[in-house]
Parts: sequence; C-alpha cells; structure tokens
Amino acid sequence: MTLDAARRFASLAVHAGQFADESTGAVIPPVHFSTTFAQDGIGGLRQGYEYGRSGNPTRTALQTQLAAIEGGAHAFSFASGLAAEDALLRAALAPGDEVLLGSDVYGGTHRLLSRVLGPWGVRLRVVDMSDEDAVRTAVAERAPRLLWVETPSNPLLRIADIVSLSRIGHDAGALVVVDNTFATPALQQPLALGADVVVHSTTKYLGGHSDVVGGALVMDDEALATEIGFLQFAVGAVSGPLDAWLTTRGIKTLALRMERHSRNAAAVAALLSESDRVARVYYPGLVDHPGHDIAARQMSGFGGIVSVALESGEAARRFAESTRLFQLAESLGGVESLVNYPDAMTHASVRGTEAAVPVEVVRLSVGIEDEADLLEDLERALRA
Repeated sequence: MTLDAARRFASLAVHAGQFADESTGAVIPPVHFSTTFAQDGIGGLRQGYEYGRSGNPTRTALQTQLAAIEGGAHAFSFASGLAAEDALLRAALAPGDEVLLGSDVYGGTHRLLSRVLGPWGVRLRVVDMSDEDAVRTAVAERAPRLLWVETPSNPLLRIADIVSLSRIGHDAGALVVVDNTFATPALQQPLALGADVVVHSTTKYLGGHSDVVGGALVMDDEALATEIGFLQFAVGAVSGPLDAWLTTRGIKTLALRMERHSRNAAAVAALLSESDRVARVYYPGLVDHPGHDIAARQMSGFGGIVSVALESGEAARRFAESTRLFQLAESLGGVESLVNYPDAMTHASVRGTEAAVPVEVVRLSVGIEDEADLLEDLERALRA
C-alpha cells in the first residue's frame, strides 16, 4: 500500500510505515529481532540492512511513522529521550557553543547540558521562553548556537510562541529545537510553525502505555540528519525492535488518547481552580492562563498535564501522597493517571538552580479513566 502523504493526522498515525507482510498478508508487520542480516555477496545488502545497530526494519517503520506525523523529512528513534537529545546536541554543537534554554524544562535536559556537556565546553544560559522580550534581549546580548524551547513546559505549563521564537532564533543564526513531548504532534506541529528540530521522549504520550522507554528526533535539514544518523550508528543508542514496535502500536491510538487526556485534564483543572485549598492551577486551557491565547492559536487541544500549587511544600507532599487512582510515580503520558512531586522526583537534579521547581507544586498526568472517578479521587486528596 502506498500512503498518500497528504492524509490527515489520524490516518498517518495508523498507516505510515505500516505495510502488510508480503509473504503472509499479515496486516501488522512482523517484529524483526535479528541482529544481523544475510548478504547477497560481500556488500550486497538487502534493502540496506546489515547489522541491528545500523538499521532494523521495525525501527525503520517507526521512523517513517514519526516523520509522517510530525510533518518532517527525517526521523530517528533512540533508546531514550535523553539519548535523542544527546545525539542532537553533539551533532549541532562544538566546544564553546552556547545553548539558550528555557527556565522551566525537564530536569534531565538541564542536567545533560550543565553536567555532561558543560565540562565538554558547551555553555548554557537560561531564560523564560514565554517572555519574548527576555528572549530577544538574551539573543541580542550574545547569539546562541541553539535555542531550546519546551512548550508546554515541564512542569509549570508555560507556553512559548513557536512562530515568534523561531523568527528570533533564525535571525540570530541559531538552530531552533522544540521539545514536543507534552503536546505531541496530535495537538501541535512545531516544524510547520518554523522550528528546525522536534524532540520527543516517546516514553510518554507516543508510547502511551508506560511500558516502553524511547526518544525521537524529527527534522527537515538533510545535512543535520546525516550527522545525527552517523552519531546514532557510531554511538549506538538505538531503540530495540520490540521497543520500536510498542511505540508504533501506541502512536496508532494517539489521536484518540489525546482527545480523552485533554478532556479529562480540563475537568481536573476546573475542579482544582474552584478549591480554596489550591493556591494556583497551571493549565493552558484555562482562560486566565497567561499563555492561553498562544496555546489556542498553535495547539488544537491543551493536553493532559495539569500542575497545581498548594499552600506549602508540606501540603503539596501530603496531597501527592493522598491520591489513590492517581498513582505516585515518575513519568507521564500513559493511559493511567499519575501524580508527581517534581522537587523531590523528576526535577530533584535542578534543585538550587534557575530551573528549580517550587516546593509547593505537584504535577498531575491525567489519564483516560472515567472523569468522575478522577475528580472524586482529587477531592478526597484535597480533604486530606
């Protein structure tokens, strides 16, 4: 079957990279576990496959699917989101180059830049990416090599204007990278808005079932893709065939899941906004969210993450440990609802830095369970 690239998102998510098995007609392509591939004479590779690190048909299918749903020309699947970020940063940077990073990003991204690549000579500056004037001033002071945007951000759900930031970055000669993990391509298309590269932790919404770890990069630039492809082969942080297959299976239901995640999250945000035990709710779907208008313009939905500030760090911890249906765990984006205390969990590595998360903040990954059950669980936890 030849897939029309003009197909709409849900159709691409189901069909891109997926072809019935030629020998059996199986609608679901087989998982290719082989680590090596027979050659027709020395150097006579069948469809380019030689060794599992350099290529695997199941990984190729996932990469085709990823490129299609993000609207990019090239995609790469990695063993984790951080492995994907590391490959991109090493492909794009040299010692002495600088990254301008959002002040509210995943703690692992900050740790990778500051503690792993920092000693290698990469410089790091932090700015609030939701403040265009602050970004423009920072870029004017010293042009970065790379502008790293996370929108919505983790965990305070700040919204950055991808169109405007892409223009600012490109005017300064910077590569513009957008972490699209929270929104997913079902709700937001950064490449179409001007970004150069999209990065994902596919562990989250793309896999969607909390059963596979992975990462991805998607881009149009041929030269950058060639360099990333070389690094992926030379360093070897590739996704295994079963991980790739699980991610592909998850993506097929992404459109449906994101609709349900978004609907449930909106109900959760509304409930928390009405509670006198809550100091602040962070959710771009609320009309009083400072980035609501931009989110409404560049996203087709507001996503499944809601963060909330309680009265104190002690109250936040007590709330996080009092839910029942919301399980206390790291990560996000699965079908089940999770509650996380960032200061001591996902963002513990950035304590004491400009990326530190306030101690009174709790992050909720709202799953696809029944809305009424989720609300009852949160009401019970608030009473605690």
